[in-house]
Amino acid sequence: MFSVKVRPMARATVFALRGQLDHHSAVQLAEAADAALAGPRLQPLLVIDCADLDFCDSTGISTLVTIHQRLSARGGVLRLAAVPGSVARVFGLTGLDQAIGVFATAQRALADTLHPPTGGIPSSAPAARERQVEGR
Repeated sequence: MFSVKVRPMARATVFALRGQLDHHSAVQLAEAADAALAGPRLQPLLVIDCADLDFCDSTGISTLVTIHQRLSARGGVLRLAAVPGSVARVFGLTGLDQAIGVFATAQRALADTLHPPTGGIPSSAPAARERQVEGR
């Protein structure tokens, strides 16, 4: 069973994913993103916490890319956090980890909410720093 827990914060929104993100469940993530992006006051940062994500297929990846593109078009930033090894391999093979900042924990992804990157694809430098810290 898949779920998305939405946690609005002062300068960010956190989505905590649980279960398998696939062609059956991606609509739930898309709907949560639609709701977060529909408001007049868009949070500058969306962190997707993947700590409890068991699986992600191509539909899930497509959904994440769409969220990233929509958020970037509105000047926001998407960051992924706590991506499990099996899912991280998929993200690495597809290059998703190069286009979207990947952090070891949601707390680290939220750490710089006062100075988030502005517009476009986020710099891969934060993700690279995380990889070095975590020994990837």
